[in-house]
Amino acid sequence: MDSYGLISLLPPLLAILLAWWSKQVVLSLFLGIFSGALVINHYNPILAFMHTLDNYVLASLADSWNAGIILFLLAMGGMIGIINKSGGIIAIGEYVAERANSVLKTKLAAWIMGVLIFFDDYANTLIVGNTMRPITDKMKISREKLAFIVDLTAAAVSSIVPISTWIAFEVGLIKDGFDALGIQASAYSTFVQTIPFRFYSILALGFALIIIFTGKDFGPMLAAEKRARQTGETLRPGSTPMVSKEMEEIEQPEGKSFSFFNSFVPILGVIAVTIIGLWYNGGGLETGVSIQDAYGNADASVVLLWASIIGSFLAGGLALIKRIIGIEEIVAGWIDGAKSMFIACLILILAWSIGSVTDDLGTANYLVSLLQGNIMPQIVPALLFIMASFIAFTIGSSWGTVAIVMPLAIPLANSIGIPMLPTIAAVLTAGVMGDHCSPISDTTIMSSTASAVDHMDHVTTQMPYALTVGAVAALFGFLPAGFGVPAFYSLPVALIVLYLIVNFFGKKAEA
Repeated sequence: MDSYGLISLLPPLLAILLAWWSKQVVLSLFLGIFSGALVINHYNPILAFMHTLDNYVLASLADSWNAGIILFLLAMGGMIGIINKSGGIIAIGEYVAERANSVLKTKLAAWIMGVLIFFDDYANTLIVGNTMRPITDKMKISREKLAFIVDLTAAAVSSIVPISTWIAFEVGLIKDGFDALGIQASAYSTFVQTIPFRFYSILALGFALIIIFTGKDFGPMLAAEKRARQTGETLRPGSTPMVSKEMEEIEQPEGKSFSFFNSFVPILGVIAVTIIGLWYNGGGLETGVSIQDAYGNADASVVLLWASIIGSFLAGGLALIKRIIGIEEIVAGWIDGAKSMFIACLILILAWSIGSVTDDLGTANYLVSLLQGNIMPQIVPALLFIMASFIAFTIGSSWGTVAIVMPLAIPLANSIGIPMLPTIAAVLTAGVMGDHCSPISDTTIMSSTASAVDHMDHVTTQMPYALTVGAVAALFGFLPAGFGVPAFYSLPVALIVLYLIVNFFGKKAEA
């Protein structure tokens, strides 16, 4: 059976609606998984409950990639915990606060860091969020705004640069599509040529800059920023931050403490090991393997685990050498940091589990089938973008979405004679768009974790922005591209439209 039809939408929609209504993401995800298992197991509640735990939750944790990401999260949390225990978080905040001495400069610093850490969206999210959080708190910038900047830059950048952990996945799908049709073209060159047509990803980065430089916001984000600026409450009263009190408590040890540069040694170590490790793990030492191929072939979950463990040892070793804290406090700091990631790890496991349920139900296949029929060829890129975005929203996985929709998109573009580049780009960037809106997306969850904000607060404040950029990308990017309009003309027009929207509907939090 290719899909269970309309009922295949039940698990993700139930999980999303329950999460919106109850604000209890863990329980909502579990009930979503259970509802899917109930359908698959012929509505037998006992079998459904058992298979929810073993076929989905346990199986998700047993996957080597997923296990690597969980361990990476724990180790990164531990590293940040040691830096915090050594007074490093305070040192970073004081150093950057002296230079980023305004709200605009602080938000811009977060955006620049998000763009510079381009090689992996997971590492990007955790490093930028944890590093900038004390500074944005001091400047009375809401945690929701920090999570928005962190989330928006991470996947948007990683998905379009020619060297990142995404490259093999994206190029591989393009190559498979070309091979199936006998198209003689370089998949990597095609990938590079699609970059100007990644309208959502490019416009999202531009939109964030417009928000930063104008100082204006609208919707729930405006309310969050007004609260933070006028009351100093960077978190909504009564909210549940996606991090434990161990990481919320910023510490200052007696006597010596980490300096700004000491604090960044472990973080720079993580970045260096990740960059070198991706090259090495992808076969960079082998003859004839290019840097791009090596990065694309690397197992990012393994490399990120290497990097986070080495970063933890660097943080601990530096604290010992500087005689700031002893081994007992180093271990306690690491454990506190790792404990702070428990909620995020639990939600990630459940998010992966519901992805497995939707795969067994054929949710994406059903949504794809809705597109088939008599449609105007020129609007296919825009339709694919909308449909793939919705799939990513429902299953919470940009990679899963692209893997399912791309095999349809390339043959469709080839058969009805529409431009291939914007069609491929529409699918690739739609995964990012859907992820930015979905409460069950792993990168959205990690952004909430790194920014220590209530997860549903992050989703509700970011969604109007993501939908705004998505609508402009569809109307002023993919729709004209379907009629052959070059991205060179569409992108400036779309950016101007976004500026006008922010200028007209936005207001300053200080007003």
